Amino acid sequence: MKHYLTIHVRAHEGRYHGAGDELPSPFRVFQALIAGAGISGPLDDPTKRALVWLEGLPEAPLVASPRLARGQAVTMFMPNNDLDKFGGDVRNIAKTRGARKVWRPRLYDASVPWIYAWPFANDDKVEAHAKAICALADKLYQLGRGVDMAWAWGDLLDEAALEARLADYNGVVRRPSVGDGLELACPSEGSFDSLERRYHAPRFRTENGQRVFVQQPKPSYRQVSYQAPLARQVFELRSSADSERRVAWPLEGASSLVVLVREAARARLVTAMPSRTVEIDQSLVGRKRDGSNAVPAERRVRIIAIPSIGMHYADRAIRRVLIEVPASCPLRSDDVRWAFSGAELFDPQTGEVKDVLLSPSTDDDMLRHYGVGVRARVFRSVTPVVLPEAGKRRHLKPIRKLAEASSGLERVLDLSRANAAVVQALRHAGVSAPAESIRLQREPFDGAGSRVEPFAEGTRFEKERLWHVEIALGVPIEGPLLLGDGRFLGLGLMAPARDIVPGAYAFTITDGFAGQPEPLDVARALRRAVMARAQATLGKRERLASFFSGHAEDGAPIRRPRSSPLPFAFEPDLRRLLILAPHIVERRAPTSHELDHLRTLDAALEGFCELRAGQAGVLSLSPVGMSEVHGSLLRRSREWKTITSYVVTRHARGGVATEAIAEDVRAECRRVGLPEPQVESSNVRGISGIGLTGNVMLHFERPVTGPLVLGRTRYLGGGLFRHVE
Repeated sequence: MKHYLTIHVRAHEGRYHGAGDELPSPFRVFQALIAGAGISGPLDDPTKRALVWLEGLPEAPLVASPRLARGQAVTMFMPNNDLDKFGGDVRNIAKTRGARKVWRPRLYDASVPWIYAWPFANDDKVEAHAKAICALADKLYQLGRGVDMAWAWGDLLDEAALEARLADYNGVVRRPSVGDGLELACPSEGSFDSLERRYHAPRFRTENGQRVFVQQPKPSYRQVSYQAPLARQVFELRSSADSERRVAWPLEGASSLVVLVREAARARLVTAMPSRTVEIDQSLVGRKRDGSNAVPAERRVRIIAIPSIGMHYADRAIRRVLIEVPASCPLRSDDVRWAFSGAELFDPQTGEVKDVLLSPSTDDDMLRHYGVGVRARVFRSVTPVVLPEAGKRRHLKPIRKLAEASSGLERVLDLSRANAAVVQALRHAGVSAPAESIRLQREPFDGAGSRVEPFAEGTRFEKERLWHVEIALGVPIEGPLLLGDGRFLGLGLMAPARDIVPGAYAFTITDGFAGQPEPLDVARALRRAVMARAQATLGKRERLASFFSGHAEDGAPIRRPRSSPLPFAFEPDLRRLLILAPHIVERRAPTSHELDHLRTLDAALEGFCELRAGQAGVLSLSPVGMSEVHGSLLRRSREWKTITSYVVTRHARGGVATEAIAEDVRAECRRVGLPEPQVESSNVRGISGIGLTGNVMLHFERPVTGPLVLGRTRYLGGGLFRHVE
């Protein structure tokens, strides 16, 4: 069983002035322990050994902190320690008054202690070190700036005792995690020695008879990412008269259901804790009764009505409610869970009791349909999104719809404003991923859904502000995703569109490109890198599919129909790398296996920023939005010309080379479903070991949509076409 060295820190005042930290990091506690031990003199050997043991613990500590709020900023003007520029003459001190420091403390409840818990494997020798650290905690006297007076004590706890203590903790519990989170400095091997060197380093040196400040050596530590997870609980809608009978709430009434659920929980909390009515209103409703003092969205309890989706015959009725309590919420998650558990719904206006109560459920499998634990790029609205006022459509009177109908230009402008409003809604929801494409409509994306107008009934939102939205993001994210002004009122719930995956990826070379390499060589390097990343994503024991490698198990190239590998390409003039889905190139629907492989590819390319391309150099890459690629490779055009040389698939014997290449191009167009074009060729030549190659210009009778990748070397970027204006 794991044991934990647990250090509790209490502050004299509920203020933290530490610079550079959002909250006191474990490394700052480590520094405070050393400062407290050293205030009475040099450290003895047992203390040093205990501190070295602490910094060497492999696992980062758990951090529990009170809930922080930003205090008022105070600007201080002071000398900037540059008096040595003026020979140390204090009469010139006015010339140095250019420094300005802003002090903005973080405020918190001083009665709630900070908790830092380091896990360790227990034995007699290690326990002696842990007890020595507990003794050092008694000497701690400050945490942060010199004005942040504090005291501490240490405990040795097993896992069960620590979890019991955290269950009663009135604050935010953060655990070390992998990924993007709050980064905190933690002690690492060498931290103690670096602090000793910093303490003993000289602060001044003499130059030309003058005393000059010396910058002290930097301390050594590591940055660890911490996450404060949400507390989630699923409740089923059941009948008050018969708890075994489930209730199906209509999809269009999602907003009214959320209001009823919210008011039922609020009534129970206010009755149980009347002194905390203001906090309850802020956390559940988002404001006081008079409408003032709105709280940040990240601190509010989120009530999400969960429609039934996932199967083609699902009716999209609401049978469950998901409650999310953020770690920074002023209310404890177990108090919130109690308030919703068993609550009977009633009309807050009339007091009429509904035949619905909330029953806690441990079955949360349906949440994966909304992206919980699943990363996706494309999301579609299940309940319509309430866009900001800028995205509102023009209201048309029913009796004058024809007379007041918008022109084509007006509709384009409406959609443009609505697109901008969706981007704003993403920012408000805390989604930093860029939106590559946005699709807006009033009709549902699914046949079992509903138009936007019924959702506005009984709400404070005008129906012109409601849109069904489909968003394709630049990087995959996890759900649940809620957008718009109605995201706390049951609207704006998005679900991943699992049947939609990116059909193309583009990366531009920002640095490291050398010489003029062959495009096919760069494309081969790209394929090797993608294969390696896909294998790492799947795991070493999984066999890499021919979709990525282009070869069967025996090493032979795959030749089966409708089982094409990934095409890779390099545009030399734009220094751009491309990865195109086979179904996009061949103009067909993807197979189920290809969709699975494309999801693996999507995960494998996340964070792809460097390519080792042999003689071309070590290339630094940056992802490119598909809107840029669309302008040259994916648009509609009647005329197309090759960017990279076309290589014939079969060299017709006994004819002219230009006619042979033209006939091969026409055959390739028929293979991918394109009409036969007129073909002009130039620089036609035969290359030993490769075949007949040349540059090609295509003329179609009607515009065709890209991409066009044709010929024998099409999977390595040969025969890549660009439209001609």
